[in-house]
Amino acid sequence: MGVELGDIFDSAIENTLFRSKDVLQVRYTPESIPHRDKQIKSIALILASTLRGERPSNLFIYGKTGTGKTLSVQYVQNELLKRGGELGVEIKFQYLNCKLKKVADTEYRILATLIKQFGGSVPATGLPTDQIWSKFIELIDNKKQLIVFIFDEIDQAIKKISDNFLYSLTRLNQELKLAQISFIGISNDVTFLENIDPRVRSSLGEEEFVFPPYNAIQLQDILNDRCESAFKEGVVDDGVVAKCAAYAAREHGDARRALDLLRIAGELSEREGEKNISEKYIDLANRKMERDKILDIVESEPKQFQLVLYSIIQLTKQARSGGLDRFYTGDVYNYYQKVCDQVKADILTQRRISDILAEIDMLGLINARVISKGRHGRTREIKLSIPSNLFKKVDDILVDSLCI
Repeated sequence: MGVELGDIFDSAIENTLFRSKDVLQVRYTPESIPHRDKQIKSIALILASTLRGERPSNLFIYGKTGTGKTLSVQYVQNELLKRGGELGVEIKFQYLNCKLKKVADTEYRILATLIKQFGGSVPATGLPTDQIWSKFIELIDNKKQLIVFIFDEIDQAIKKISDNFLYSLTRLNQELKLAQISFIGISNDVTFLENIDPRVRSSLGEEEFVFPPYNAIQLQDILNDRCESAFKEGVVDDGVVAKCAAYAAREHGDARRALDLLRIAGELSEREGEKNISEKYIDLANRKMERDKILDIVESEPKQFQLVLYSIIQLTKQARSGGLDRFYTGDVYNYYQKVCDQVKADILTQRRISDILAEIDMLGLINARVISKGRHGRTREIKLSIPSNLFKKVDDILVDSLCI
């Protein structure tokens, strides 16, 4: 066994196809961002007032995953910090990823995380909310400064908590004596602001715009740009980049997915001792990513989403035992209520559950088709779309997460 492992390790060291794998990772910030000049210019025009010490407008940026939203904001941020350093102007940016578990699932944890970023400390739990707000204000208002908060995937936080947090944040400048704040909200949900309290929205969206998806040609440009730095010369076969771009273009023009596909294809080729990356490995990488994506979605979504999906899975088991594989919105809601009673969870209205069903449908986990039932109105006919080889894994994740 020792000799076999030694051979594997030696092969991994000697036969790497990569020059720098980091170039294909999400955390990598390139020197230029192709096909986002217009969006970068718009962000820069809004934030440029920070160089005069003036508070910029709050900004909301929407767009599907992998359309360059966060990358573009960080690019402008870095350039502003450079110019601010040259002019002797102090600008602070504070970034928070609202999708991270145990960071943005309660108002308390968001504030605690921000307080830590400013060098303060609070207990993990226990303080009343008004006290933690006071601590936060005390920390940022200790001197004259301008702070821009960047809340990435802000829609994820608001799904878990109420929109009162956003409202409190927008009113904060009225309480600050020395500091000024503004914030940038980045969301994958283009309807995000439409679903929050109008009172909150009126104090929020001073500036907003949408990042369009990349098309296949634009994705090829991005991939070709990264390939030069990521791989050794000549290891990527003709047609590989085009196939990567085509797959990602079908997924709403997701550049992140295209880069992940290319990286995983390289890793799979390397493991099999190949000297180059062929189109075959793009197909293999795509299948692997589809499988992993479903499990990641199920594991990371909020509890109410999981309760509805668990209800659908249990109804699917019952339906299949009777020779069927579909049922209706009312069936899901009835079963969902039983599960909520079982796990002592709050029961949402049927209208809210319909919204969650639409979200699950959008993610491709179910197929929900609206049908007419005559004088009884319209409903959704629901069919589970999770591949059979993942059915048990998804069920196990939900049982574990919901403590059923």
